[in-house]
Amino acid sequence: MSSSFFRLLIPMLVGIGALLFWEAAVTIGDVPKFVLPAPSVIGAALLENFGSLISALWVTLRITLLAFALAVVGGVALAILFSQSRLIEMALFPYAIILQVTPVVAIAPLILIWVGFDNVNLALLILAWIVAFFPILSNTTLGLRSVDHNLMDLFTLYGATRWQRLWSLQLPAALPYILGGMKISGGLALIGAVVAEFVAGSGSGTGLAWRIIEAGNRLQVPTMFAALLLLSLLGIAIFFALTLLEHLALRRWHESAVNRGS
Repeated sequence: MSSSFFRLLIPMLVGIGALLFWEAAVTIGDVPKFVLPAPSVIGAALLENFGSLISALWVTLRITLLAFALAVVGGVALAILFSQSRLIEMALFPYAIILQVTPVVAIAPLILIWVGFDNVNLALLILAWIVAFFPILSNTTLGLRSVDHNLMDLFTLYGATRWQRLWSLQLPAALPYILGGMKISGGLALIGAVVAEFVAGSGSGTGLAWRIIEAGNRLQVPTMFAALLLLSLLGIAIFFALTLLEHLALRRWHESAVNRGS
């Protein structure tokens, strides 16, 4: 219990110390707030624009969660197909790699044209999904392929069907890989949503990314930092939520969670 308390206390102390140093350095150096605002000024801007920023945060969160959910469902489903057929994997995996390595900023204009500028949120969802999809697919495929071959032979010896091997052996063995891919994909979905909104322009002016652009154009730097703070907190919340899910799913049987808890 004490070790867990110190694990939480040390980062908090470091953060508080950094904020105090930031506040003192800006105040003593008389740095203009349009160059680098003090934490107190950022806090005041957050309170002043709280309603609009929270509304924008909800839009960004909704797109992020939808893209993440679609990435998990699609990535796991396609990985299962890959594990069952080498031919399907050889045919489709290169195109999944193309989606991963193609910059979002390069294909965003095409997606916007295809879905129409009146469906910008759909375009943002597609772009965020593209960014979040590959880690789920690659990690799940690796997990399904990494099952102990002796256990596979045992299942075959007892006459297990392909479905029984998949459900009772491959998916449980791949669960740590799937959860690891989800932790990566969750953050990438948020990044994809933000970058896509930057590229999409003013037609999507409802999310946090557009609020950052808008504040920057008006030289409202404290508001920019307030929006960035909310984005950072959202990313941290997503990561810790998925870390908690990983712990709850693995704590009773997998070495990574058992060793972490000891």
